[in-house]
Amino acid sequence: MATCADGAPGQNATSTRKTQLPWPAIAWFGGLLITCYAPVLYLLVRQWTTDEDISHGFFVPIVAGFIVWQRRAQLRVMKPVPNYWGLVLVIGGAIQMVLGTLGAQIFIARTAFWVSVAGAILFIGGRQILRVVAFPLFLLLFMFPIPAIIYARITLPLQLFASSVAETALSFVGIPVLRDGNILELSSQRLSVVEACSGIRSLMSLGFLSLIYAYFFDKKVWMRWVLAAATIPIAIAANASRVTITGILSGIRPDLARGIFHLFEGWMLFIVALTLLIVFHRLVNRIYAVTRRPGGESAEA
Repeated sequence: MATCADGAPGQNATSTRKTQLPWPAIAWFGGLLITCYAPVLYLLVRQWTTDEDISHGFFVPIVAGFIVWQRRAQLRVMKPVPNYWGLVLVIGGAIQMVLGTLGAQIFIARTAFWVSVAGAILFIGGRQILRVVAFPLFLLLFMFPIPAIIYARITLPLQLFASSVAETALSFVGIPVLRDGNILELSSQRLSVVEACSGIRSLMSLGFLSLIYAYFFDKKVWMRWVLAAATIPIAIAANASRVTITGILSGIRPDLARGIFHLFEGWMLFIVALTLLIVFHRLVNRIYAVTRRPGGESAEA
C-alpha cells in the first residue's frame, strides 16, 4: 500500500512538471498580437505572393514553428518565470508599429510584430524560455523584406559587379561585348542587369536555407553563422555566373535570355549555389576535424 501511495503522487508530480507552460496566457497573447497586427501581417503575406525576392517568407514561420515543436520536451519541464521587461517590449513594439505606420516606414511597422512576439515570450515565460526559442525567433526575421533604403544601396553595386564580371567572362570566351553601367551591348541584343538580377533574391533565400541546413545537419552552433556568412560570396558569384551564361546563350539564341529559359537558368544556378554551400560546409568540417586531432588539441590547450 505504501508503495502504491508513494507512486501516485510521483506520477502526478511528473505530469505537473510536464505541463507547466501557461497555455491560456500563450493563446490569449497570441490571439491578441495577431488581431492587433492583422493589417500589417496581411500586407506582408500579400507581398510574399507577389514579390519573388521574399517568396520564401511562407516557409519561415513553418520552419520556426517546427523547431520550437522539436524542443517541446525541453520547454515542458521549464518553469515559467514571468519577466515584466517583456511587457515593456510588447508596448514598445506597439508604439513602433504606430510610428512606422504613420511615417510610412513599412519595415519598422512590420518588425514591430517580431519585437512584440519576443516581448510576449519574455513576459510569459522569462529569460530561460526565451533563450530556448531564440534561434527560431531569429529565423522569423527572414519573413521581412530588406528595407527599401538598404535594398537601393545594395542592388546597384551588385548589378554593376555582376555586369562587370559578365563583361570580362564574355570577352575571355571571345564574345564581343560593350558595357555601359549595368547594360551589356551584344551583337545579338542588349542585356540589362536589372534589380531582380542583382543577387539579393538568392542571397536572402540562400541565407535562410544555410541556417536551416546547419541546424539540422550540424550540431555546432557557430557553424550556422559561418555558413550564413559564406552565402554572401556564393550568392554574388552565382548571380554573376547567371548573367554571364545569359550573355553566352543570347549569342546562340536570343530567346534563351528571356522567359521560361531565363527562369529555369536561375533555378539551376540556385541549386548550384546550394551545392557549393554544402561543399563548403564539408570543407570547414574537415579542417575542423584536423585541428581537433590529438596534436591539434594539445596545441590548442
